[in-house]
Amino acid sequence: QVQLVESGGGLVQAGDSLRLSCAVTGRPFESYYVGWFRQAPGKEREFVSAVMWGKPITHYSDSVKDRVTISRDYATDTVNSQMNSLKPEDTGVYYCGVTLGYWIRAAGYDFWGQGTQVTVSS
Repeated sequence: QVQLVESGGGLVQAGDSLRLSCAVTGRPFESYYVGWFRQAPGKEREFVSAVMWGKPITHYSDSVKDRVTISRDYATDTVNSQMNSLKPEDTGVYYCGVTLGYWIRAAGYDFWGQGTQVTVSS
């Protein structure tokens, strides 16, 4: 059983930065991906970024790839998402999850955290 706890969300202005953290416990397999998704009201959960648990292989959505950096802190077993130049359209609840499957598909994720709210005002 893998457990995930997100933190770091908040209310910011357009152009600001935030760092989201996902604390991972339960020793995922090295080939697991840890992914960040976001969900705006009335919309489906949308892929943002992912990193392989055992290697620094990363993936990003086109909408964030020049503004977001995902990384794993091996000392604390935390996956961080540094988000810069935030836009109002980045607003939503951000979830982290783990999957052995295709990292871009929310339906394939096996475990999720409870989410953290990010609100970007214009």
